[in-house]
Amino acid sequence: MADGTHPVDLDTCELEPIHIIGRIQSFGWLISFSSDWIINHISLNCEALFGKDPHAMIGVPATQFLSPSALHDVRSRMQVLGGGASVERIFEVDLVGDGRLFDLALHMSGRSCVLEIEPREPGKRRDFVSYVRPMIERLRAAPTLEQLCANAARHLRALTGFDRVMIYRFEGDGAGEVVAESLNGMVDSFRGLHFPASDIPAQARRLYTRNLLRIISDIDDPTVPIFPATGPSGDPLDLSMSGLRAVSPIHIEYLRNMGVKASMSVSIMRRGKLWGLMACHHYSPLTLSYSARTASELFGEFFAYLLEQKETDFALERRAASVRLHDEIMARVAAGGSLLEAFEDFGDAIHRVIPFDGVIGWVDGHFAARGSTPDQAQFVELARFLNTAGASTVWSTDTITRAFEPAEEWADKAAGLLALPVSRTPRDYIVLFRREQLREVNWAGNPEKNIELGPNGPRLTPRKSFDIWKEERRGQSRPWSEDEIQAAESLRVTLLEVVLRLADAVHAEREQASRQQDMLIAELNHRVRNILNLIRGLVTQSKEGASTIDEFADIVGSRIHALARAHDQVTQKDWSPSSLYELIRTEAAAYAGPHADDSADRVEITGLDALIAPGAFTTLALVFHELTTNSVKYGALSDVRGTVAVTLERDESGALEIDWREVDGPPVVPPTRRGFGSTIIERTIPHELGGSATVAFPATGLHARFVLPSEHIAAFDKPAAEPSGTKVLPAQEARFSAALHAGAAMVVEDNVIIAMEAEDVLRDLGFEDCRIAGTVADALAMVETGEISFAMLDVNLGKDTSEPVAHALRERGVPFIFASGYGERSMLAEVFAQVPVVTKPYGKRDVQVAMARLATE
Repeated sequence: MADGTHPVDLDTCELEPIHIIGRIQSFGWLISFSSDWIINHISLNCEALFGKDPHAMIGVPATQFLSPSALHDVRSRMQVLGGGASVERIFEVDLVGDGRLFDLALHMSGRSCVLEIEPREPGKRRDFVSYVRPMIERLRAAPTLEQLCANAARHLRALTGFDRVMIYRFEGDGAGEVVAESLNGMVDSFRGLHFPASDIPAQARRLYTRNLLRIISDIDDPTVPIFPATGPSGDPLDLSMSGLRAVSPIHIEYLRNMGVKASMSVSIMRRGKLWGLMACHHYSPLTLSYSARTASELFGEFFAYLLEQKETDFALERRAASVRLHDEIMARVAAGGSLLEAFEDFGDAIHRVIPFDGVIGWVDGHFAARGSTPDQAQFVELARFLNTAGASTVWSTDTITRAFEPAEEWADKAAGLLALPVSRTPRDYIVLFRREQLREVNWAGNPEKNIELGPNGPRLTPRKSFDIWKEERRGQSRPWSEDEIQAAESLRVTLLEVVLRLADAVHAEREQASRQQDMLIAELNHRVRNILNLIRGLVTQSKEGASTIDEFADIVGSRIHALARAHDQVTQKDWSPSSLYELIRTEAAAYAGPHADDSADRVEITGLDALIAPGAFTTLALVFHELTTNSVKYGALSDVRGTVAVTLERDESGALEIDWREVDGPPVVPPTRRGFGSTIIERTIPHELGGSATVAFPATGLHARFVLPSEHIAAFDKPAAEPSGTKVLPAQEARFSAALHAGAAMVVEDNVIIAMEAEDVLRDLGFEDCRIAGTVADALAMVETGEISFAMLDVNLGKDTSEPVAHALRERGVPFIFASGYGERSMLAEVFAQVPVVTKPYGKRDVQVAMARLATE
């Protein structure tokens, strides 16, 4: 994954400079000329381009070979060309005036202007750069750095077509790790593998910081010499910024040992430093047009910006967490008391910002510990060491035994520590500990033996083995990050401030805490007594309507359950206003009696829904519980014919009017006495909520009306539809769906963004294997594998249509649907008139409906 040796660092070149500096890849041509347009260097394959012997062109004005329009374009771009690290691109240039179109790259190399020339990609024009913006928009939505990197690898592979695209991050020692990747499904995964620093030497990393994109189209393609090998001053032409520059044979052999035939790398820069690479591998030769490479480079720069933005956002979040920690600690202990008095809460607050496995507080000779830590005697010895190691600042290590040998005794409890001095003298500490994290590092080959001796020294022959080599690291904890250390330093300053204020505030804090405790106890006592009184009242009053112990238990239990259901309904919504519709439906479903299969459906609710405040909700729950149970026992719901109509209306004052009317049940006679249930129905709303209640007993059925004042109503709303049951697919459709998902789904779409969108839809619908084809040829090749069980075909593919693919699928009996941006079937053959079509833009529901149609055909 390295590009070999830096072209100007001759001291670090192990091979002849001509192989690295004086050659270019053969898919393009190169000329350089001085400020007066005299040709200084030229690649020896230029004879086919200019029709002249390259040797005879040296020292001749470039105006003799370039067309006037090409000269105009080149001069204009030279005017805006920046420093030596910038490259200008010019596309579709008639270079020699014969109608042939070329793509050009222009940059400065010392005093020379270097012009790199590549043939324009024949066939359909594709504006690859236009793909970058929607790709970046999708990257913005990534919630984590890991997902951002994974999405970036996926999008770059879709843009370029490489078999493997990796996000490769450099570590502090120069080694690297593959943190994300996207594969074509047929190559091995490198995700999680580490590569030693020698795989990408320092001089190569310096080159990556200047030239952001490097490509090798075919490792077996012979390179082309540049003539002459050196300029008039005797120096070779510096090709650091060249896109055609041939790479070191060391790197070619490295790729050959991996089985890679083509590669590309896009540098990921963060604040001027090389963070990592987008490394691309292909297992057959692959030539990308200059427009595709330009789009890839632009995508890499945008990704680097989003990466830095995301890391900055996380850093700001951690900084905000540190500020909150400061405020919380100040609020907790600055008014008085010792740091150790609230050590548990204090540790919880720190843990939210700086994760740890154990913490020790050592203040004024007092010891407090929590979690996995050394004991007091062991810590006293450690504290003496800390007095010399980090007495006035934060001190951290992830391997304490390296600096403090006695830590071997308690290495099983703690391997790393972060110490915060919290007083002016070096006696008091808050120390955070982390356990040993047994870490298994997977290397792509043994990092200690990755290069063999070659004929010219130990760095010439790249290692040939990339088998996974596992390294086990013991005695180390998870490292303390820079952000965590900065948060600890801020915490240290906070604690110093707290310590200085503690002495004057201890007494006031204790008094305040005592008053608050008394208030909390009094409030708790009040609430508990209210609950006990309510339950006592339910128990006492319920005995009047019960003739047996079992009946009494059933009545009391049902009323308590009604309160519990109402309580659950408001607590599930964070004690916010709850739906009266939902309350009535719940009560009807729970207490429909022996006719539970149909009685609940015979309670019809009409009118606006009302969101009832939590304080009134439990009261209404008891009222509707009594109404429902009374109806089930004696009223309209006691047989199979009766119904209950509940009407909810809002009056002019904003109050809620509730009308409960029972019809078609057994004849009703007024009760001769009032039981507890009747008392709840008639008196609870007026007494507790300041409303009104009227209950009548006509022979046709009970009729009750209630008015609930507006202060108990948060809002009126349209009622939500009643929840429906789960739909079960017919057996035919279920078998069809199973057959579809048994194989791979194919998306035929020439727009990579739309193709990826369709892939996401099909994965949501249950396909684990989704494959994308951008051309008819690619699609037919996939069909020939016999692995495709379903396909989604874009009707129009640029100059072609997907009709040949549809015929091939039909011959094999593979079901498929069409996607069309035309909104009509005019482009489809009559033979496909019955094939379902989804019209762009489509969604998951559209595709699902189209697939369901296939099951019936």
